[in-house]
Amino acid sequence: MLPAMTPTRRSKPDATQGHLFDPTSWQALTAACAEVARELGLDVETEVYVGRRIWGARRRIDIVVTDRAQRRSLGIEAKYQRSSGSAEEKIPSTIEDIRAWPIPGIVCFYGPGFSSNMRSFLQSSGKAVELGDLETWLRLYFVLPVPRAAFVPDEDAGDEVEAEDEDDSSRPRASSGA
Repeated sequence: MLPAMTPTRRSKPDATQGHLFDPTSWQALTAACAEVARELGLDVETEVYVGRRIWGARRRIDIVVTDRAQRRSLGIEAKYQRSSGSAEEKIPSTIEDIRAWPIPGIVCFYGPGFSSNMRSFLQSSGKAVELGDLETWLRLYFVLPVPRAAFVPDEDAGDEVEAEDEDDSSRPRASSGA
């Protein structure tokens, strides 16, 4: 008799789930974003049409994620870039277009073709997140529990954490007065 298997939730890639965290196309990135949201218990719809753009083209949101209990939704525009090129030129207008959506939205981006300047622009916009950070972003937006590991500084980013002294007797204490 085989031992009972308990499913393990993965938030980082491994050999069995790597394809979700290393998509090679827009379709694969869209599927990965949708799967991250579903794993969090959120409802997912793809290719949702909402009105028209300024020149009459239909406006489409790649992914709409909803927490029905909170009556809260978020649109996600998936942007995959295999090589440097024209997609980078369209990103600022995509972020601007999100402002016209009837719900809040973000860009989830992935791919080797994004330049370091474009990655910096996207991350600083407050309206974009890399695929590897999407789960934490969704947890914060939908007020879901965030694993403590999400708050550990990224060693590659050069974040430094001050070591705390074991003897904190010299540290000022907060007063409990009014």
